[in-house]
Amino acid sequence: MSVLSNALTSSDAREREAATMIPVYDQLPFVPVRGDGCNLITEDGRRILDLYGGHAVAALGYGHRRLVDAISRQTGTLLFQSNAVALDVRATAAERLLAVAPENLGRVFFVNSGAEANENALRIACIATDRQKVLAVTHGFHGRTAAAGAVTWQSDNWYGFPNKPFDVDFIPRNDADAARRMIDDTVAAVIVEPIQGVAGAFDLSHAFLHSLRDCTARADALLIADEVQTGMGRSGQFFAMDDIGIEPDILTSAKALAGGLPCGAVLCTEELAVQFGTGDLGSTFGGGPIAAAAIVAVIDTIEDEGLLGNVREREAQIREQCLVGPVRSIQGKGLLLGLVCDRPAIDVRDALLDNDILTGASADPNVLRILAPLVMRSTHVDRLARTLASLAPRNT
Repeated sequence: MSVLSNALTSSDAREREAATMIPVYDQLPFVPVRGDGCNLITEDGRRILDLYGGHAVAALGYGHRRLVDAISRQTGTLLFQSNAVALDVRATAAERLLAVAPENLGRVFFVNSGAEANENALRIACIATDRQKVLAVTHGFHGRTAAAGAVTWQSDNWYGFPNKPFDVDFIPRNDADAARRMIDDTVAAVIVEPIQGVAGAFDLSHAFLHSLRDCTARADALLIADEVQTGMGRSGQFFAMDDIGIEPDILTSAKALAGGLPCGAVLCTEELAVQFGTGDLGSTFGGGPIAAAAIVAVIDTIEDEGLLGNVREREAQIREQCLVGPVRSIQGKGLLLGLVCDRPAIDVRDALLDNDILTGASADPNVLRILAPLVMRSTHVDRLARTLASLAPRNT
């Protein structure tokens, strides 16, 4: 093994990162060196069942042969080219993505992340409407860049920029009456997560979401569906808006889009797309050939392996088996679920990790998040349920 390889797997990785990187992450106490299916293998030999998927990124788990082969083939064929030239693999990725998106969306702009996707969606909305106000929903999270951070709930705690790029206000979640009062002809767009991920997999009511669609249509404002976390099969459909029966004007995707490679996309209607021309938007790495090949592989695998059905089955199983131990209720959809606990979720997360099961906390201190790969098996749910049951309920 080379000196570099030794360094990459050495047990002091956390200390070395602490000495070299800006200290903005609260890291978990293990160092993974490889992945296999839904499992992470650590440098000291632990095999941890990953039900968090790197913040909902690992749609196909780790080492999925179809995804690995697609990336390997593309790497050996054409590693990179910019959007200054057309690429067959990029065109195929756009075609496949539009084929599984809400039917009214006809154009794609590829970027690198969820924040960048939301940033460009908001730019499109302001330019297309020539308005300077954006509404978001309380408790929502849309990213940490200038515009995306501006519409993230309580971002003033970390925002950092001296000014926000437009006027912002927040509609109380699930308050349709407030939506009707607030959405008027000064509003460029309303941005909303159909299931609020960071907030604890809080699923907004269908009635509220339909009211946002109706009110934006009446005000000639745009509805932006932030499906960065809910999209690409996580809700049990390719996109949650399809399950709800809503056609947004703009939809953003990232996280699981390329199965682990940095990738994002903005999808919009033809009517919006024709308002833009050369130089109005841009992204150096957006739609690069490796990411594009990965998008195609992820979509094809979800369809060919019936993973949307698997997500719905695992959700039903979790709801049936996991109301045990500290869990008092379950919210969310598909494999974007929040287990509402009778104690701080971080305590439950740590107890599960002691038993080699990785889950995640959320902005709600009592909600534990499950963001498992779409290839999650019934035996994984059985193991989660058994371990939760072994954690005695509080005050018993």
